[in-house]
Amino acid sequence: MTSKRSLAEIDTALQAGAARRAFGVLGVHDLREAMRKKGVEFEPVCLIYEVCNPHQAKTVLEANGAVSTALPCRISVYGKEGAYTIATIRPTALMSIFGEPGLEAAANEVERVVKGIMEDAAGPQ
Repeated sequence: MTSKRSLAEIDTALQAGAARRAFGVLGVHDLREAMRKKGVEFEPVCLIYEVCNPHQAKTVLEANGAVSTALPCRISVYGKEGAYTIATIRPTALMSIFGEPGLEAAANEVERVVKGIMEDAAGPQ
């Protein structure tokens, strides 16, 4: 989804939306800054938020430890002022890779929540 909000507004709304839904923001990776530190010029904004609900994580990890390769969920914010995109890989698509039918319910719930967090971040359309 897209947003005309400022990066600061997106950040505040995303963090608040995650907290309201019992998801933690485990970290935020600033790819532009990380590349700059390595001597690579990269102009666009690209922030990656790692979000997680420990109860959902426990459920899917107990069903299949290999799911750890797909955790935590990531929400990316990229673009430029006035035209940011907020995106994620759908948890249902990620969990389907593991071929574990017991993961479907948790994936559906996490996807619903992550979509809500993204909608909060994007703001009114």
